Amino acid sequence: MKVATLLYQNGSFTKEINKENLSEEEVQLIIGFGSGTILTSKSSYSNIQSKFPNATICLCSTAGEIFDVGVYEDSISIVALAFASSYIKTSVININNVSSSLEAGKKLVEQLSKEDLKLIFVLSDGGKVNGSELVKGLNANNTEGVLISGGLAGDGTKFEQTFVGLNSIPQSGNIIAIGFYGEKLKLSHGSLGGWESFGLEREVTKVNSNILFEIDHKNALDLYKTYLGKYADELPGSALLFPLSLIPSDEQEPIVRTILSIDEKNQSMTFAGDIPIGSKVRFMKANFDRLIDAASEAATNCLKINEINPKLAFLISCVGRKIILNNRIDEEVEAISEIFGNDTALTGFYSYGEISPLKPFTNCELHNQTMTITCIDELN
Repeated sequence: MKVATLLYQNGSFTKEINKENLSEEEVQLIIGFGSGTILTSKSSYSNIQSKFPNATICLCSTAGEIFDVGVYEDSISIVALAFASSYIKTSVININNVSSSLEAGKKLVEQLSKEDLKLIFVLSDGGKVNGSELVKGLNANNTEGVLISGGLAGDGTKFEQTFVGLNSIPQSGNIIAIGFYGEKLKLSHGSLGGWESFGLEREVTKVNSNILFEIDHKNALDLYKTYLGKYADELPGSALLFPLSLIPSDEQEPIVRTILSIDEKNQSMTFAGDIPIGSKVRFMKANFDRLIDAASEAATNCLKINEINPKLAFLISCVGRKIILNNRIDEEVEAISEIFGNDTALTGFYSYGEISPLKPFTNCELHNQTMTITCIDELN
């Protein structure tokens, strides 16, 4: 497997890391993460297509792009791949053409053949798609041992419209799945948040999908404001600083849910993912150093699965982490680079939700506020 990474800015390719002299004609797969405005430009797509004439092109809008050890905006971070014996297959669905996000997930997996399938890498619209239901659909038709990971497209901090495209200019509502096939593929993954829980564990007692009304039979919004103290006056913006730790059932590990909006009229909170009734929840708060340490630990967990440093690592982190870390945002990418070393190519984006298993090669989950890593290599 040969890997090259490129950065596209202001209508041209401005940076390139190509240690293996991968030729443009050799490239079989292009994955690009970038600003929605730039991604949906005809000239951007034409320039990528012209440079890599034989490649399958997958594009996803972001809330920030990761190239090497830096975080960028108003650009496209591109990874180019050529395999020795492995190969890919792709599927695409627009959410407007199916009955539900659950159905979309099922159909995406159905369209991929199962023989030699090792990884399904999913890039989904981040506004119109219910991430929790999408994940349920993906898991429903998946084969045991096949890794599913990926993320939901972003739109900076605007939360208006996101875009995904497969061999075409990206569009709103698209979901794509890239199937990676081959016995020589070596995969690993890790996902951690680094948030600190505080307060008592409580139970969700009234909810409608991802809209929370009551915790312990008390008004959830009032309770949340009490915990926020002085930060309550800064809602909804301050909600990114205080996500929710969620345990759906006694058998499951905690996952994090970001608050997208609050409704004072209906006294409710809308989350970026479903909140099952009966779930156990605790409020959480940010600790800068622990967020960065968690990124480092997610990389370390990848190496526990495969001891060799990977050729390529996809980093998908949450827009909430980017807002909180602010001018320290490069530190979480640098922390991962320190674990993997200089021979691992880094690419990725800041998302509206991350898709990854909690435990190695089990069913995937929708996460918020995590750094999620997917590593790919191909044995000789």
